[in-house]
Amino acid sequence: SFGKRQEYVVVAELLKRGFDIYMTLVDDQGIDCVMRIDENTYIDIQIKARSKTAKQWNFFAAMTIQPRDNYYFIFYLETNDTFWVLPSEDVVNLAITNKNGKHSGKHSITLPKSDITPKAKAFSVYKGENGFDLLRNLKFKSR
Repeated sequence: SFGKRQEYVVVAELLKRGFDIYMTLVDDQGIDCVMRIDENTYIDIQIKARSKTAKQWNFFAAMTIQPRDNYYFIFYLETNDTFWVLPSEDVVNLAITNKNGKHSGKHSITLPKSDITPKAKAFSVYKGENGFDLLRNLKFKSR
């Protein structure tokens, strides 16, 4: 039930910030909610969360991702109550891709624990308000 509770935490945060959000009934396509951009444009959002009791509270492993321009991830870290908003293409580019074993081809990403490392500076565009601004400023080519 932790995962479902944290999905609602993220959805509540999106609603609080004025986004138009629709919850999915099931998550069988890696989509936890859909955000309406305009009358013709929607993005799919996958929510990932880690509890404050998790040993690797900033690590997300073995994700299956088919990146596309209208697919975003929101990572929530309960330990420091932070939200990270990343386009799926960026998740794949920043993640480690497993080369072999049962998780071959799956992606794992480690989010920065602090704000002072070079990695944290590189990831700052996705953290908190900066990440939500990525969603606010979405523009798509006419389809």
